[in-house]
Amino acid sequence: MKNESLDESFSKAVALVNAYKKPIKADVLLKLYAYYKKANQDSEHPGSKKPLINGFKSNALLQVGYLPIEEAKKAYVTLVEEYFGKL
Repeated sequence: MKNESLDESFSKAVALVNAYKKPIKADVLLKLYAYYKKANQDSEHPGSKKPLINGFKSNALLQVGYLPIEEAKKAYVTLVEEYFGKL
């Protein structure tokens, strides 16, 4: 994460994912979703109209429920760098 702050790295990673136009693997998307929600202290339940998708999202959230906010941000940035390359 170079010399920039964690919040700056997290913001860059989020912007990169949001701007990405090609499909992203479902398992990566679920991890990104869970880390993002945890990093932003978003405790809203998944809002998909499809119960199966809600189940996958809920499971992903349960798996990161133990992480502190800073660790969730680091995990998000790390996953983005692994999938897309360095920020």
